[in-house]
Amino acid sequence: MKHYSTSGLAAAIFVLMLPVTAICADAVPHKAATEVAPPAAEDLSSVSQRIRATADQMRSDLKAARARLEAQKAKDEAERKHKAEQARQQAIQEAAAQQAALKEAKHRQAQEAAAQAQARREAALRAEQAARERQAAKVRADKALMEARNSAEPKAFADESKKEKAARALMEARKSAGPKAFADGL
Repeated sequence: MKHYSTSGLAAAIFVLMLPVTAICADAVPHKAATEVAPPAAEDLSSVSQRIRATADQMRSDLKAARARLEAQKAKDEAERKHKAEQARQQAIQEAAAQQAALKEAKHRQAQEAAAQAQARREAALRAEQAARERQAAKVRADKALMEARNSAEPKAFADESKKEKAARALMEARKSAGPKAFADGL
């Protein structure tokens, strides 16, 4: 027995079926074409009206979208300008506050300098007054000492205690050498 290949057999069957399928395909379209009726003028008119209405609706929707876009752009621009103005105003306020703080600091510094100068003047006056008082006391002490030495009584210094004698001797030594000579030793 001879064995035929299956692929060859399938190819032969397809070739034989080709004319049958072509005839069936030809028959169906002709029949469908004859069944379809030509469109009526009313149908075409209603379709064109629907197309025009749809186009008009699309145009109005597009105009509305453009208007919304322009409104949003205008709103964004106004908001940007408002923020810029607020930032400018805040910068002006900060600069004014900084300038006021600087002015206040300068004023405070000037007041402190004036107070320090006044304190130095007062200290100098007190020191000068104290020096004058010391000088006057020294003059009075010298005068009293001279009067006591020049007095007629020889025992004017006899009843002095040792402490008083030491103080008198120290005063006399200071007079002769000056007050700075004993500053290191004390």
